[in-house]
Amino acid sequence: MIRHVLLFLAFLSSSTSLANSITDLCVADLKGALNPAGYPCKKPPLTVNDLVFSNFKAGNTSNILKASPTPAFVAQFPAVNGLGLSAARVDLDAGGVVPMHSHPGATEMVIMVRGRITTGFIAADNSVFVKTLKEGDIMVIPPGLLHFQVNAGGKKATCFVTYSSPNPEPQILYNALFGSSLDSDLVARTTFLDLAQVKKLKVKFGGSG
Repeated sequence: MIRHVLLFLAFLSSSTSLANSITDLCVADLKGALNPAGYPCKKPPLTVNDLVFSNFKAGNTSNILKASPTPAFVAQFPAVNGLGLSAARVDLDAGGVVPMHSHPGATEMVIMVRGRITTGFIAADNSVFVKTLKEGDIMVIPPGLLHFQVNAGGKKATCFVTYSSPNPEPQILYNALFGSSLDSDLVARTTFLDLAQVKKLKVKFGGSG
């Protein structure tokens, strides 16, 4: 009887190992529909090239923000599908800024590799945590909180960022307020900004209403 039980447990163990080896990876099929669990899996066979992202390079910082984020989210790097992580590279020219934004449901870790960047967040109790980071520094930003990055030196700065989500798409505060179709009067009333200034910013950031 014991021998039969041991054989049965061995069978279950081998079956589980086989199942795990099959489900270790779920490289995203981006043609499928995104759902809360992620994308459907790409059909096998997979190759090592499915697991490599080769575009983690500095982007164009010739824009109003003087900043260039290079995401390696699931849409750019399908291998992170279902794995609960992703990354980005952020390059900031002198005077560059990543404006106030949040990543709902994703913890962020900022890893400095060049220059100096001031980063910080506002906690739920409105306490403020701000630090100027230099090469070799790491800072963690809790999920869902408003945060920012600003170049703190006179030359280009670079940080790598990791997230606890494969799809940590940011909600940028100025885009939400001034790049949307939310009525300008409502924006002015709920932010205590002057209506004329709100309309000016709506034009600048492509909003309407």
